[in-house]
Amino acid sequence: MMQIYKVGGAVRDRLLGRAVSEIDWVVVGASAEQMLELGYRPVGADFPVFLHPQSGEEYALARTERKSGRGYGGFTFFASPEVTLEEDLIRRDLTVNAMAEDDHGALIDPYGGQRDLAARLLRHVSPAFAEDPLRVLRVARFAARYAPLGFTVAPETMALMRALSESGELSALTPERSWKEISRALMEPRPDVFIQVLRDCGALRELLPEVDALFGVPQPAAHHPEIDTGEHVLSVLRQCAEHQQPLTVRWACLLHDVGKGLKPEAEWPRHIAHEHTGLKLIRAINQRCKAPKDCQELALQVGEFHTHGHRALELKASTLLKLLQGFDVFRRPQRFEEFIAACEMDARGRLGLEQRAYPQADYLRAAMHAARAVAVQPLLAQGFKGAELGEALNRERLQALTTYKASASPQSH
Repeated sequence: MMQIYKVGGAVRDRLLGRAVSEIDWVVVGASAEQMLELGYRPVGADFPVFLHPQSGEEYALARTERKSGRGYGGFTFFASPEVTLEEDLIRRDLTVNAMAEDDHGALIDPYGGQRDLAARLLRHVSPAFAEDPLRVLRVARFAARYAPLGFTVAPETMALMRALSESGELSALTPERSWKEISRALMEPRPDVFIQVLRDCGALRELLPEVDALFGVPQPAAHHPEIDTGEHVLSVLRQCAEHQQPLTVRWACLLHDVGKGLKPEAEWPRHIAHEHTGLKLIRAINQRCKAPKDCQELALQVGEFHTHGHRALELKASTLLKLLQGFDVFRRPQRFEEFIAACEMDARGRLGLEQRAYPQADYLRAAMHAARAVAVQPLLAQGFKGAELGEALNRERLQALTTYKASASPQSH
């Protein structure tokens, strides 16, 4: 007898009083043939998943799975009408994700998900949790999502995550799957919690050793009251979430200070030229994580130029022009806007300075507008062309920035 249940996130979020974005369904007591006869459309070859003929929502046949190899691909699935709802739910990662509702709205909760929701705990359903290393990242992502509601990772789950991190299994994850979790986690309300949880279980050292190396590295207290570089990065991520920054800015902020992890202790707490030494690390992380191109580019530019951003008001007009040219603001102003945002988040991610004004943002924005306002038409009318036109355009832009700088300097008010 075929029965359909609502499962997973939709049940969890309804109980938490949160908006439900997508609904997953599990079908018990049916075969693939029956689903096809009822007009459901199969999805993918690997899983017994079907799309509803009208709503297009996903319906999965109840299934069991067992580990048959290393990493994510190493699973054998078994779907049949005999698999029970409880057997399907036990293979899920967390108790709060292993609840179901029948068509009357009655809750089926064999593994204590409701109890853990009330206790604000993210707890694994069964020891099979340890079979998929990606779950370490998933749990850290849920921690980042639900931290504002007071959720924490259960100690026994943290112990399993630590064992997974130490086993070397994380290295079997493909960059694509890792990036999907990392990018989603960075967009959660508390991306700093994602990094903190990964660090607490030893996964950060495996996945992003360059970021892990920043914890315990001191910075000058005059600029950084929080002193610890790792703590600073967490604060910057938190500011990114509070100011609803896009993924590009959050990724750049996560990596902006990695160069500080290379400094010998003898030079602490100063970090001269950390911007340049950090670039090769940022390149390596970008490649290893297969980050999208826009994330890669912004991370490199923020890494190299964020101190320019902070010193914007002291920069010579010629340096300002070089900076604007480097960002190609004449064709792509959006990226410079994201750079300014990352610099501002960096400045605010300091203990006690979260509300401090950042006049550099408006200053840089206005400088960009001044340089972009130089028109090409009059120069063409004067007969400039080719390389000479480029030089004339540069001269005019430099003049515009010199004029802007003079009008914006504090002495002129």
